[in-house]
Amino acid sequence: MSRDNRVRVVEVGPRDGLQNEPYTIPTAVKLDLIQRLSETGLGTIEATSFVSDRAIPQLADAEAVFEGLHRKHGVHYPALVPNERGYDRARAVGIDEIAVFTAASEAFNQRNINCSIEDSLRRFAPVLRRAREDGVRVRGYVSTVMGCPYQGEVPIADVVRVSEALFEAGCAEISLGDTIGVGTPQKARQVLKAVAESIPVDALAVHFHDTYGQALANILVCLEQGVRVVDSAVAGLGGCPYARGATGNVATEDVVYMLQGMGMETGIDLVAVAQVGDWIAGELGRPRSRTGQAILKRN
Repeated sequence: MSRDNRVRVVEVGPRDGLQNEPYTIPTAVKLDLIQRLSETGLGTIEATSFVSDRAIPQLADAEAVFEGLHRKHGVHYPALVPNERGYDRARAVGIDEIAVFTAASEAFNQRNINCSIEDSLRRFAPVLRRAREDGVRVRGYVSTVMGCPYQGEVPIADVVRVSEALFEAGCAEISLGDTIGVGTPQKARQVLKAVAESIPVDALAVHFHDTYGQALANILVCLEQGVRVVDSAVAGLGGCPYARGATGNVATEDVVYMLQGMGMETGIDLVAVAQVGDWIAGELGRPRSRTGQAILKRN
């Protein structure tokens, strides 16, 4: 299968999808979710985040999640780390793939991680250095690439600058995030083309929330520009604890259905993902994805 026809779907439900749930989800449910997703053909499942318990209480059980996880051969289970302390915790339980995060918006960074963009990049420098020494793959997230809940418009030049800094620091992949889901196809195309002028499109991913129902359209134009890595969350789980009103990620079921309809190869069993989405939506009392509902009614 040529790269042009293959899309890697990165499942972020267990981390980004659950972090904003209003009540504490039992570790056993999180493990069950990850294990079920592992059987669907997904190759990358972001499992948790080693952040401060005070910052994201929902993910306070990060060690317990990894210690209880039965890793499936061929499936990657990266975790988010905010700093060296998080890196130490992740490495202590055997993590070999991590992600770091910052934003293209100064205002969002201050509200989210209480520091400037430049300070966040300095904070990541030792993490990236140690990851290189340890042979740990690093992904870099850039949030608010198409709009910020605090400052509004985010200049594309800022998105490019932050993306370049993460890539040059050693991130193997840069995921461009529309954190509050305000982007439209034209803006998505503009942002991607600008970033791709200095970073190979092979090293770019897209992470779009579906607040205004634009995520699939935005993903489509990025696919047309050559992107072959798409982040999504089963059942459209998620939201942003620092972006009021932001709804969930684009649903994995919706993304896979669209990709299959385009003749793209994902290696994912759509019915199996729909079944996982139905189960976790029931556990959390959340709505099912549109594709998930349609698939299960049909099967």
